[in-house]
Order: sequence, then C-alpha cells, then structure tokens
Amino acid sequence: MLASMYSGISGMRNFQQKLDVTGNNISNVNTFGFKKGRATFKDMVSQQIAGATAPDGGMGGSNPRQVGLGSQLASIDTVQTQGSLQNTNRELDLGISGDGFFRVGDGDGNEFYTRAGNFYLDEEGTLVNSDGYNILDDDGDSITIDSDAQSFSIGSNGDVNITDADGETDVVGTIGLTNFANPGGLEKVGNNLFNETVNSGDPQDGAPGENGTGELVAGTLEMSNVDLSEEFTEMITAQRGFQANTRGITTADEVLQELMNLKR
Repeated sequence: MLASMYSGISGMRNFQQKLDVTGNNISNVNTFGFKKGRATFKDMVSQQIAGATAPDGGMGGSNPRQVGLGSQLASIDTVQTQGSLQNTNRELDLGISGDGFFRVGDGDGNEFYTRAGNFYLDEEGTLVNSDGYNILDDDGDSITIDSDAQSFSIGSNGDVNITDADGETDVVGTIGLTNFANPGGLEKVGNNLFNETVNSGDPQDGAPGENGTGELVAGTLEMSNVDLSEEFTEMITAQRGFQANTRGITTADEVLQELMNLKR
C-alpha cells in the first residue's frame, strides 16, 4: 500500500511536468518559428517478487512476478516539424520552406540559430533580428545594405540584391542557413534562439538549398507548429491522469485507515 502511494506521487509529478510543457506550447501558439515540446514517460524499476522458472520434467515453467514502483519522465522532445508560412508581404520577413536554421551572431563570435525570420535594418544598414543579433551570411559575416541603395530584394537562394544610385544591381551578401544531424538535440536558450549541444551534431553551414536546408520564401513568416486542438487534448489527458493518481493515493490511504482501525 505504501508502494502504491509513492507510485501515485511519481505519476502526479510526471503529469504536472506534462502540464507545464503543454502550457508552454499554448502560450507560444503565436510565436514565430516556435517548435513545440512533448513530454514522454517510462516506467521505473520493478520489485521482483519471484523470478521465472523453466519447464522441468512434467511441470511447465512460470513467469516472473514483479510489482512496478511508478513512472518517471523519459524525455521532453522538441518537435522540429515545419510550421505554416504566413504571408506578410514585408520584404525583410523570411520563412524557410524545408529544414535548416538562420544563423545569428552577437558580434563576439557566438552563434545561435533560429527559425524566426522577422528581420530589420539598424541605423548602419546591418541586417539584424528583433534583439539586435546580426544575421550572418554563408561565410559567417554580417550583411549590410548601403543607405544610398534605391531598393533591395532577397531571393530564394538567400542572395541580397540591391539597386544602387546608378541603377546597377549588386549582390551584397547571401543569407546563410545551417543544418544539424539531430535538430532535436538543440538547446532552447530563449528569444526564439537555439544553441548547439554535444548531441545535436556540428552545424553544417551553407547557402539555402545546401546541406539539406530548404529555400527562403521572402515576404512570409513561419508560424508556431503548435496545434491548439492537440494541446487541449493533451491537457485534458494530463489533468485526468493527475486526478487518477490522486484517487489512487486516496484509496491507499483509506485502506491504511482500515488497518489502523483493526485495533478497536
């Protein structure tokens, strides 16, 4: 009975973490480039009551008898599926159709990765994201558009084309993308950014279309891949699982109370 109470506690703890993951998904349903999380469980070690026996003579064998001791958190996955591309008609909004991540740098040699393509120009004409991180080209350098450029455009291959004051066109840089052998192994560091880890694999940098990366779609933004109907279903499942585990603890407590009353 005490084992059943502790099993119920482990189940409550796990479903609480599942609710935390689900709540975070719902809160980021409109976050550009957000990738949803998913909590999975696994059982804990089982107590061995009796081992298995092999057939012997005229007697058949018997299976092992074990009592489980609860559940534990197996993983919190980052689901890297493609989000839908929303049309914005803004020239500095870029969506990725396919795999890959934009490369951004902080100016001190640190690189991060993102799927959020809402970019801007600072006062020097450097292409940056909403937090001021430089957007890097396929060589790892920042991209700057001259203030005297009459117009500019970004192609699906990442080329940033400008038309200068004389009406001539020029390519001032190519927006770089990167890919990983295990994108699910990337670490979320906030601000729509990811960081590589020892299990994500090394970044494979290049222009759009290289190293398995997708193409750029100008004038669009990738929406969150959160499905509200799925998240509400997961929330209900987690809530009912939490309630079921509390009921198990209550039942075990009632049985213990009956044992205590035997002395009367």
